[in-house]
Amino acid sequence: MTQDIQVLDGNVTLRQPAKGFRTSLDAVLLAAACPAGAGDRILDMGCGVGSVSFCLLHRVPGCYVTGFDILPDYIALAQDNIALNGAQGHAAFSCAALDQYPVPTMADRFDHVVCNPPFMEAGDHMPSPEQARALANGHQAQEMTVKDWIDKAFFCLKPGGSLTLVHRADRTDRIIRDLGRRFGRTDIIPLWPKAGQDARRVIIRTVRDRKSPCSLRSGLVLHEDDGTYTRAADDILRRAQALV
Repeated sequence: MTQDIQVLDGNVTLRQPAKGFRTSLDAVLLAAACPAGAGDRILDMGCGVGSVSFCLLHRVPGCYVTGFDILPDYIALAQDNIALNGAQGHAAFSCAALDQYPVPTMADRFDHVVCNPPFMEAGDHMPSPEQARALANGHQAQEMTVKDWIDKAFFCLKPGGSLTLVHRADRTDRIIRDLGRRFGRTDIIPLWPKAGQDARRVIIRTVRDRKSPCSLRSGLVLHEDDGTYTRAADDILRRAQALV
């Protein structure tokens, strides 16, 4: 069973499972943080039903998105979403595990990679009995870590291409370590639930083959004290503005 939802003030329609791993706020924010421009090619790793991809296609007309995911049912829905969003010729999706997705030739590498790696690495948690959620959480037959996602992104990116990912704020140090010397000009963008609260999520945006140091950005406060979105968050979530 599926359901259709709309994001970005109704400009993007997403067909997704009625149960299981579904579109979250993280996907919209991740798309907003990717520094893509018209004509750029983006790889959406672990794309699910294409939530990040279609938000990007709406915000950046003229870009091209390729996505892959381990779950065939999600890929089928992502392909449905191409027609629902009029994205024919600008989006393509395939079913593959992270370690099975082929590394492109240098001429075919991407300008940008976006990903929302599993927040719980294999072996760190009790797996869900629901297959889709278990896979999304990182419980796979072989152990996969955030470093595996970063490694794959590196080999799929052009020199000077960007990687943008969203993850738990308490994993920031591990992610920076795993980027190593292969990436630089790294932006760390905290996402605070409310002013004065600790960040739970962080967006990390970095560039392959750059040596510039990290920058801790001002970040984004998502909610006012009464639970409504802040003006800055609303501009991103409803009006498709970029998160810079």
